[in-house]
Amino acid sequence: MQFIDQVKIEVQAGDGGDGIVAFRREKYVPAGGPAGGNGGKGGSIILQAVDNLQTLLDFRYARLFKADNGKRGGPNNCTGASGKDLILEVPCGTMVYDLETNALIADLIEPNDTFTVAEGGKGGLGNKHFLSNRNRAPEHALPGLEGEHKELQLELKLLAEVGIIGLPNAGKSTLISSLSSAKPKIADYPFTTLVPNLGVVRKPTGDGTVFADIPGLIEGASSGIGLGHDFLRHIERTRLLLHLVDLNSEDPLVDFEIIQGELLAYGHSLVDRPQIIGLNKIDSVDEQTQAEIAQQFEAITNHPVFLISAVAGQGCDRLLQRLWIELDILKENEGEEIDPNVRPVYQPESTIDSR
Repeated sequence: MQFIDQVKIEVQAGDGGDGIVAFRREKYVPAGGPAGGNGGKGGSIILQAVDNLQTLLDFRYARLFKADNGKRGGPNNCTGASGKDLILEVPCGTMVYDLETNALIADLIEPNDTFTVAEGGKGGLGNKHFLSNRNRAPEHALPGLEGEHKELQLELKLLAEVGIIGLPNAGKSTLISSLSSAKPKIADYPFTTLVPNLGVVRKPTGDGTVFADIPGLIEGASSGIGLGHDFLRHIERTRLLLHLVDLNSEDPLVDFEIIQGELLAYGHSLVDRPQIIGLNKIDSVDEQTQAEIAQQFEAITNHPVFLISAVAGQGCDRLLQRLWIELDILKENEGEEIDPNVRPVYQPESTIDSR
């Protein structure tokens, strides 16, 4: 399945039906009067969030969506049938922009959230509405109004509580596959993961938490280099970042600072997002080297640091225990400003020599 997270579409709501001119001409009704019915309302176009979609693929090839027009009014004061509304299903987390104004007009987060993006035109009035003491036999009616036409951009931001970030080959896909039932592509070359992967990790209580494996970021990702710029937006909705660093790298500290720099350059307060650092692949590094690198990280950041092996599962239980605690704290303090002494952040201006 292709992962499509940005599309442009065109929507056209239905036009209202025309009102008509008609008179009652029944036997034994000498003064029947005007009896032209109103036109029916045009169908609207409605976006509805559903939880069984994770991509905007359905909008990749079908770009124009039109709702039904309202029907013409009938004689004997009969109103025309309204056009059927067109309901378009989108993944939870879809943001809707009006391309004419570039304004965000809807953010559909919860399942069954709906938003009418194009309103159907009103039906025209039949001649019965123009009856008056001065005009006992009106011979005009109004046409239906046109339905709204809009050009929209749909942008998907995945809904996950934990975003797994790191340079290519840091072990993000391996970790999410070992913690959940997700089956991302895993190989020993960079950029194995080309799209975000979602996995549900179960807490000891049985509740599920959604993790998102974000494709490997590289230096310059925030300005469009590599894959990262396309997928950094998916981190915006996460509560917590799990930053994986490859211990086999030439300089793990430099790798860490590259990603922090990209989060800072991208903005949206990503660099201030609570993080847990996982120093990965301890199964391939001796204990003395592990300890030295961990101490170096603890010297430049107050984020919790864990030594783990995603492929062997070493240290993952302790990592998850701390992660559940952090998430509980964040949920309890949601909407409140976190005390920096309780939730310290990385200092990008650090001058500590990482060589």
